[in-house]
Amino acid sequence: MLELRPSCEGCGKALPPDSKDAMICSFECTFCEVCALTALRNVCPNCGGNFQHRPSRPVAMLEKHPASSARHPVSVDEVAHGAYLARYREIPPSAR
Repeated sequence: MLELRPSCEGCGKALPPDSKDAMICSFECTFCEVCALTALRNVCPNCGGNFQHRPSRPVAMLEKHPASSARHPVSVDEVAHGAYLARYREIPPSAR
């Protein structure tokens, strides 16, 4: 089950469970759409994967299975991300 992390790991923007702006990679690293597609260029700085919009959880299920309240640190290792960009920038996500 997705954690539904509460904030962007790039800029700290709040991303509530119903946010249309939240994007995640397959490891559930969570970024706002601007960080994911602009600053990170659709390459996750933690795993090299791509991003998809995070699905929302119905309100009734949020009551039973609440979203995480644990904020992840706001930081992107520019050197490590640069290495991922160099490796994956030209490779489509499905071929990484």
